[in-house]
Amino acid sequence: MEPLVSIVMPTYNCAKYIEESVVSVIKQTYTNWELIIIDDCSTDNTEDIVKSYCEKDNRIKYFRLDVNSGAAIARNEGIKCAKGRYIAFLDSDDLWMEKKLEKQISFMEKNKYNFTCTDYMQIDEKGQENGVIIKCKKKVDYNGVLLNCPIRNSTVIYNAEKLGKFEIPNIKKRNDDALWLQILKKEKYAYGLNEVLMKYRIRKNSISSDKIDLIKYHWKLYREIEKLSISRSLFHIIYWIVIKMLRLK
Repeated sequence: MEPLVSIVMPTYNCAKYIEESVVSVIKQTYTNWELIIIDDCSTDNTEDIVKSYCEKDNRIKYFRLDVNSGAAIARNEGIKCAKGRYIAFLDSDDLWMEKKLEKQISFMEKNKYNFTCTDYMQIDEKGQENGVIIKCKKKVDYNGVLLNCPIRNSTVIYNAEKLGKFEIPNIKKRNDDALWLQILKKEKYAYGLNEVLMKYRIRKNSISSDKIDLIKYHWKLYREIEKLSISRSLFHIIYWIVIKMLRLK
C-alpha cells in the first residue's frame, strides 16, 4: 500500500488562487494523501471555497487559527496535525503537476532518500508560464542552503517517520529556509529530482518580493536562529545580495 503523504498548506486571503491549488492535489495520480489547510484568519472567502471541497473529499481537512499568526505558525500547526509517513508542503497559490507525488515518492523510496525537492517553473498571477525553469541541485547540504538556498517550499517532501517533526522558527520571512536548515542538521543532504513538478506563482505583492526587507530576516536567521558569528553572517548576507544583483542583470 502507498504510504500516506500529509500535505501542509498554510493560507491567508488566497481565495483567488487556492481553488486551483487544491484541485492540483485532487488530480494527483498518487492517491494516498491528506491535505491539511491551515487558515491564518483569512478575511476573504477562502474558508467557503475550502469547505466546499472538504464536503466532497474527506482527505481535505480545514483548520482556522484563532488569531492571525503568520505563515510559520500556520505551517507548524499543519505539521502537528500530519499523520503521514511523508510530509509535503504546498503554498496556496502554487500548483503541482499531476504526477508530482507519484514521481517524488518513488524517487525517495527507490533511493532511500529522506529529504527531497524538485525542479519547478514560474507562472505569473494569471497562471501563464513565463519560460523560466529553476533546476534544483542533485544534492545540497547545510552549508549549501546557508550560502544560497536552492530549495523551493512547494517542491519539498521529507520523511517524518525517519526524521520526526520540526517546529519552524516564528519569523515572517525565510522561515522555510530555517526549516530546511533544521532538517539538514539531522539528514546530511537534500536530494534533488531534476524534473519540473511544480509551478511557482510570481505575485507582485508577495511576501518574498521585497528584497531590501529580506536582508533583516536573513540577519535574524543567521544570527538569532542559527547562531552564526557576526563575520560569517555578514559574509552570507553580502553573498546573497551579490547573487540577487547578478540575477537582475
